[in-house]
Amino acid sequence: MAESEPPGADPQESEVDKEALERENYARREVAAEWHVPLGGKVFRVEFEHGTASGKRVLWIDGKEILRRDWMFKLVGEDSFHLDGVRCILRVDPAPGFKYTYSLFVGGQAFEQFTERQARALKAWEITVRDKFYRIVLEKDSLNVYLNGKLREEVGEFVDGGADTTFQADGNVFILHSRSSGNKRTGILHSVTVNGAQVPEVDIK
Repeated sequence: MAESEPPGADPQESEVDKEALERENYARREVAAEWHVPLGGKVFRVEFEHGTASGKRVLWIDGKEILRRDWMFKLVGEDSFHLDGVRCILRVDPAPGFKYTYSLFVGGQAFEQFTERQARALKAWEITVRDKFYRIVLEKDSLNVYLNGKLREEVGEFVDGGADTTFQADGNVFILHSRSSGNKRTGILHSVTVNGAQVPEVDIK
């Protein structure tokens, strides 16, 4: 039988209290390991707390608590979760001197291997326009373009030497330029402009 709210209880107040507690817990967190995972046009911040005395495990994704185990008799082991539909595994292993190592696996790959593959498959650009931050990500194989983590539906138009994909946001005009390098090994060169100004390319991280 489902539990009912106490008489006079306000569900909205309960939700506010829960959010306030989560913010307080996040402010007091003690991070044992942290990763930045580039996936689906976004970069997810994964933070992990590990109480080596109590065995407590808390997992935060972009500041939001998604897993909490307050008392664990077994201090090592695995926990799984999903990022943008991709299964991830966080593993705790023992290390000499009563210490621990923390490993992240994304889509069946060790984090380091995954990020290396993403660096080859993606290109990213970042810029701030009128105090608003924009991150543009291109998936080179599929030619999917993401703006601040959202997939754009625009199709590129052929121009001399390549193609341009134009999209708009907040009154700004973004253009993804794709041009032939003239070199088979180099392949296609990609760049982005916003309102006619060049957008700096950044490392995938």
